[in-house]
Amino acid sequence: MRWEDFRTSSNVEDRRGMGMVGGGGLGIGAMVILGLVGWALGIDPRILIGGAEMIAGGGSGYQQQQQGRQGTPQDEMGRFASAILGNTEDVWKTVLPQQANRQYQEPKLVLFSGATRSGCGGAQSAMGPFYCPLDQTVYIDLSFFQEMQQRFRAGGDFAYAYVLAHEVGHHVENVLGILPRVQERQQQVSRTEGNQLSVRVELMADCLAGVWAHHSNQRWQSLEQGDIEEAIRAAEAIGDDRLQKQSQGRVVPDSFTHGSSEQRMRWLTTGLKTGQVQACDTFRASRL
Repeated sequence: MRWEDFRTSSNVEDRRGMGMVGGGGLGIGAMVILGLVGWALGIDPRILIGGAEMIAGGGSGYQQQQQGRQGTPQDEMGRFASAILGNTEDVWKTVLPQQANRQYQEPKLVLFSGATRSGCGGAQSAMGPFYCPLDQTVYIDLSFFQEMQQRFRAGGDFAYAYVLAHEVGHHVENVLGILPRVQERQQQVSRTEGNQLSVRVELMADCLAGVWAHHSNQRWQSLEQGDIEEAIRAAEAIGDDRLQKQSQGRVVPDSFTHGSSEQRMRWLTTGLKTGQVQACDTFRASRL
């Protein structure tokens, strides 16, 4: 992927190496996330959008997080993350008004190592990257990219960019008002139905990541040969069915929160091919 010429974002806070101010162990919400779903891209939207009481109490052991360094990081992976965020900003500030009649408010990106505090509670590296709508911020420990390569065999610049674009996709959902509506609905339905809503949220974010890549490539010719295959491999590697089979030897569809490998690959591809936000409406889709 040709990312070196992307504009880097100023909405980056680098907390790496700073640690957590104060003590406290993992809250129960974070402990749950340390399981199977924690290794997927993002965490259960019921937790992310503040719908679960666990996460609200889970971070209570942490004290105020020290302010991190602002602006573009100096290391290569930090610059990469800043450049991908900057490119998502440039794409969505044009695409969202045109296609959804909404102005795009830029999210923030926090880079951390080990643990930090988010508006949704305590954050741990083992949770994987996630978006917190309460402070409109994406959180990521960049060592997750190494984990993708080593654990999932899904490395490569565009695969890593897909990770960040997926989380930014959750921010787009928030700007569109989808996440608050999902939170409200999940509080009214069963766990199984809540999981099904979570799957729709995640698959839409996959599709929106594809929409970003479509327009980025149109304007900046950012994709190189093999890039799309990288992202497809990443989407396949983190399907709920594949992760469940690896961890417990069987698949339980009712417990899916992110979608199967086939679903994740298909919705990412839908966004890549169409470049249309409307094509990503998983809540009206008859087939997920």
